[in-house]
Amino acid sequence: MTVTIYHNPACGTSRNTLEMIRQSGEEPEVVEYLKAPPSRERLVELIDAMGIRPRDLLREKGTPYAELGLGDETLSDDALLDAMMAHPILINRPIVVTDRGAALCRPSEKVLPLLDNPVATFTKEDGETVGGTRT
Repeated sequence: MTVTIYHNPACGTSRNTLEMIRQSGEEPEVVEYLKAPPSRERLVELIDAMGIRPRDLLREKGTPYAELGLGDETLSDDALLDAMMAHPILINRPIVVTDRGAALCRPSEKVLPLLDNPVATFTKEDGETVGGTRT
């Protein structure tokens, strides 16, 4: 199985997701998207694969979301994509792509249905334990 994670090592959810992938027996391709952002074309492909809209991928906390006025519901998808390309921190994470599909893994256990051999249980950094059943 091929697994790719668009990862931010400073994010606990992203770290938990990466560890769940590794504990499932997979060693993913790790893309630190803040250092190597996806192209606009790849970002559109990811959004399409996840079945979401660009607005659904925007991250507000710790980003220039408010300063850029991205809460304006009249902004087009192209304008939101432009903002994410100019400021990759606006791209929410982690995004995981496998042969089973693609998902924004927030919370981190959303990765489990994407894995061939998900962990039976996993304890997150904050102490929360989640089961490995497919959802």
